[in-house]
Amino acid sequence: MIVLCKACGTSYEIAGSHPEHCKICEDERQYVPATGQKWVNLDALCASHSNKWKQHETSLLSIQTVPAFAINQRAFILRTPEGNILWDCIATLDDATKTLISSQGGLRAIAISHPHYYTTMQDWAAAFDAPVYLHASDRQWIMRDSPRIILWEGDTLKLTTDVSVIRLGGHFAGGSVLHWAQGEGALLSGDIVQVTPGADAVSFMWSYPNMLPLSAVTVSDIMRRLSAVKFAKLYGAFEGKDITENADDIVRRSGEKYIACLS
Repeated sequence: MIVLCKACGTSYEIAGSHPEHCKICEDERQYVPATGQKWVNLDALCASHSNKWKQHETSLLSIQTVPAFAINQRAFILRTPEGNILWDCIATLDDATKTLISSQGGLRAIAISHPHYYTTMQDWAAAFDAPVYLHASDRQWIMRDSPRIILWEGDTLKLTTDVSVIRLGGHFAGGSVLHWAQGEGALLSGDIVQVTPGADAVSFMWSYPNMLPLSAVTVSDIMRRLSAVKFAKLYGAFEGKDITENADDIVRRSGEKYIACLS
């Protein structure tokens, strides 16, 4: 049976009772709720929740679970001539979602920014017979094995002619963003690069819920890696966290501000 942590959405396969602990939540980048660790059966989650869709561009759609569940991130479907890519993951994989994605040609690949969004990636991979690309630096946070998980190393993984995964580190050692090189370029950043509430700046944290920052050295390295990437738009992990123009300049200025504040 598959159960999910209600706080972070990570899925575990069990034979009997629920786990006592969620390794993801016990790490200082997440948290164990004051009321304790609680669990939900995957079938029960799909019965009580569904997914809403939004089209951001002709080839870019987001999917988000409603009502809100766990961290409440959204995932993206990027449609390319070489096949569809799921960026990041959400827990709820219901029949409607399977039907809609299948009608669009299924999935060529799944890539995930960091372990907080692994959720039910194993089930998505099985449903669409798609590989899941995770950075090898984060292998210790995989809570369920799958033959479709592929651990990649280095700083760049090319998925299609115009789509690459770029490791930035920071929030997690393998923390990555998706770069879509079509047109002026777009960055799908998860919360490795976090869009601020005004959607006119970004920031960087080691732990968001516990408000623990990254060092100036680490953010400087992130900025160096992004300086070689062209992107005018940036889509973050959460609803409404989109920068639709001048994103590369906004990220650059935000990085400079962050480093100045630490200095």
